[in-house]
Amino acid sequence: VQLQASGGGLVQAGGSLRLSCTDSGRSLRSMNMGWFRQAPGEAREFVAAISRGITNTKYSDSVKGRFTISRDNAKNTVYLQMNNLKPEDTAVYYCAANRMVLSSYWHFDEDDSWGQGTLVTVSS
Repeated sequence: VQLQASGGGLVQAGGSLRLSCTDSGRSLRSMNMGWFRQAPGEAREFVAAISRGITNTKYSDSVKGRFTISRDNAKNTVYLQMNNLKPEDTAVYYCAANRMVLSSYWHFDEDDSWGQGTLVTVSS
């Protein structure tokens, strides 16, 4: 799995961005997918996850109500719609994929597949 994240950029506080994650070589249909972010000098943190199949979703408290994770299996793409962005959302955003059982779909570790990051900068 070679994940590719895109859609980052510079946006003013209160604005919106949509990130995309795809894989040109393999289907993501059978994968649980997640978004993580890492701000400068900070540890990487969980943002959102979506399961395969019945598409359960999970969010960190810091983005709940503002971000929405979704997937379009026909386009082999997972999205992160980010609304009402805040300066503290500034980070490099990464997508990840795992094959965990559905009861642990949000659990990702270094052994899973990770894409390159896309930078999101939110100005105040």
